[in-house]
Amino acid sequence: MEIWRGKAYPLGATYDGSGTNFALFSEVAERVELCLFDDDGDGGLRETRITLPEVDGFVWHGFIPNIEPGQRYGYRVHGPYDPAAGHRCNPNKLVLDPYAKAIDGQFDWGQPLFSYNFGDPDSRNDDDSAPNMPKSVVINPYFDWGVDRPPSHDYADTVIYEAHVKGLTQTHPDIPDNIRGTYAAVAHPAIVEHLQNLGINAIELMPVHHFANDSTLIDKGLSNYWGYNTIGFLAPDSKYSSSPNPGGQVQEFKAMVRTLHEAGIEVILDVVYNHTAEGNHMGPTLSFRGIDNAAYYRLVDDDKRYYMDYTGTGNSLNVGHPHALQLIMDSLRYWVIEMHVDGFRFDLASTLAREFYDVDRLATFFELVQQDPVVSQVKLIAEPWDVGPGGYQVGNFPPLWTEWNGKYRDTVRDYWRGEPATLDEFASRITGSADLYEQTGRRPFASINFVIAHDGFTLRDLVSYNEKHNEANGEDNNDGESHNRSWNCGAEGPTDDPEVNALRSRQQRNFITTLLLSQGVPMLAHGDELGRTQQGNNNVYCQDSELSWIDWESADTELLEFTQKVSALRSAHPVFRRRRFFNGRPVRRPGEPRLPDIGWYAPDGSEMTDEDWDAGYAKSMAVYLNGQGIPDRDERGQRIVDDSFYMCFNAHYEPIEFVLPPSDFAEQWVEVINTAADCGTDPIEAGTRVTVESRAMLVLQAHHD
Repeated sequence: MEIWRGKAYPLGATYDGSGTNFALFSEVAERVELCLFDDDGDGGLRETRITLPEVDGFVWHGFIPNIEPGQRYGYRVHGPYDPAAGHRCNPNKLVLDPYAKAIDGQFDWGQPLFSYNFGDPDSRNDDDSAPNMPKSVVINPYFDWGVDRPPSHDYADTVIYEAHVKGLTQTHPDIPDNIRGTYAAVAHPAIVEHLQNLGINAIELMPVHHFANDSTLIDKGLSNYWGYNTIGFLAPDSKYSSSPNPGGQVQEFKAMVRTLHEAGIEVILDVVYNHTAEGNHMGPTLSFRGIDNAAYYRLVDDDKRYYMDYTGTGNSLNVGHPHALQLIMDSLRYWVIEMHVDGFRFDLASTLAREFYDVDRLATFFELVQQDPVVSQVKLIAEPWDVGPGGYQVGNFPPLWTEWNGKYRDTVRDYWRGEPATLDEFASRITGSADLYEQTGRRPFASINFVIAHDGFTLRDLVSYNEKHNEANGEDNNDGESHNRSWNCGAEGPTDDPEVNALRSRQQRNFITTLLLSQGVPMLAHGDELGRTQQGNNNVYCQDSELSWIDWESADTELLEFTQKVSALRSAHPVFRRRRFFNGRPVRRPGEPRLPDIGWYAPDGSEMTDEDWDAGYAKSMAVYLNGQGIPDRDERGQRIVDDSFYMCFNAHYEPIEFVLPPSDFAEQWVEVINTAADCGTDPIEAGTRVTVESRAMLVLQAHHD
């Protein structure tokens, strides 16, 4: 087969209409073979091996005319196999292209995928792995985007919906069977309408980078459902594609993005750049390990056969190496430029900040992101922790970044389950966590607020279980977090007790109202608005089944309608979406009373004192949000003015009377949200006493004749 010298850039397989350029980085390789796979006519694949003719700057490359989209390929890298020195090249192991834009097929787990013999990790195994490996695919880069434009919602106006492609769509009755669980299903009108009715304008998809299904889970009859096991950083996973054609997942993913953009919904990807599916020194050779192990992974300094593990998964990507960094940045740019995604949520992002052993918020990776003209302009969300020493870094990421606020989650859970001494921190969390973000020049929207995420109980289970129930995972209930800050409201699991069920419903409404009306960016977990349950399992990473999917037929329609109502209130009122922190000082507005932009009040109507804040038993308070005190301006430079609100929180086990503010605040108030009952319709006079039921929340809006 004819092969030309080609080019060293871009890396990966690049089709230009007349043929395909192949380029692979390896600093340790002595020779690189490109392996092309075609149907042999008997249901198998025929392999053609071609040595790449050129190497420039450690990039091996060549151009082959007439190689078209759909072509399956891989590499065999000839080089040193010396694990003690950090080298694991073995040309008997077919490796995936790190820059593959599509991957076809699945892993057939067995001895050939491993470079050592089972039972003897110091040995070498030379079985050919090609029959057991999926293949990289040359893709057609063309797609008709039409007039697609990114929605580009301001952070302050964003409502995020964390979702799993399959879990969200697999059982929806209006979605055709042949596309359920796929990118096409996410773009189906039934899902788009559901998101729009909820006020969602950004969907955060759990990992869709091509990932490996762990052999240990397959042996148990389970699977890696969540997908935090990446092996292809530029390839949308084919498991979520309805297309039968190699590479068809790319076109389907792009069509999904285009449809969501038409509906005003951004697409954010949950990305896993901290580790790969190759695991530790006992793991398989699938890609990076067999190409240039020491360049792509952090190795133990005094024994390079072992891997540094800040993630709990066996390895950590070597973000200190320029080519590993280049892969991450090239991947991010590709998803923005070619796939039109709108942002990223970085799994275990503290790992990316580790220059050596310490977490350094000014690490090279963050400097690269800061100066990158493409990546720096999209939404960047950090999961600000990892499992290494000093890895919990909430509040410590650079100003460009927003963060999953784990302290918000913990505090709000503790408050509504009645834990002592949470009142002052609860107040800080619902007003944007200024203590975490203001000192670095960030705004309230640096806080991605959440009560529930994929990792842990669903919202319904949070109020239904005191203990995790993960027996189905096959680990004797030892996996998953044991300290969930949950409360079952009086009975463990399903019950016929009407009082317990009523309290659980009220608690779910409390969490949803608190979340959506807090300052910052709210994130809902898919199905929480429908009352989704995982039957007490708080770690469904391996459960690709009805246990983890949304059960659309059993949706709690009352909870859904309530969530839609609260979301609409947030959308309609900028006082819940401030772009600057409160300062508590009187607002100077001509003709208006000099009231603070925010005020905190005890149930008797008096201002909160230090003694009130410090009372560990206190479970009730009210907050006044001054609609005249918003320091923001709209796009035309006009000052933003809104109605004022008075929110009464009662996490006490008994009803509490709240005295409404005097007429300087508002002559009358009207109920707009009541988590314990239907809202009253009659205006309530200033200074009136109102009863807030036990463990409930009341939101009042200033009323104008």
